[in-house]
Amino acid sequence: MMTFDTFKQEALDAGFDEVVERQWDADVFLDTHTHPVSVSVLVVKGEMWLGMHGNTRHMTPGSTFEVGYEEPHSERYGPEGATYWVARKK
Repeated sequence: MMTFDTFKQEALDAGFDEVVERQWDADVFLDTHTHPVSVSVLVVKGEMWLGMHGNTRHMTPGSTFEVGYEEPHSERYGPEGATYWVARKK
């Protein structure tokens, strides 16, 4: 898997505004919501489930996903929580 620095540089080169690491506690559930940014994400630890467009995807280390500006989605984190790197674009 790539390093955080490589992920960050590639995201900034692709036009994203910022790149951060997010850590989530075990068994957290976020019901359907939106964000005022577009994101590109790489899961690096733990597991999560992403609900979008009536489908749920199981994410483990190495999984990637994108969520568009104000795109409705839900998130559920596994029994060990999850860590991911997220690139954000306003």
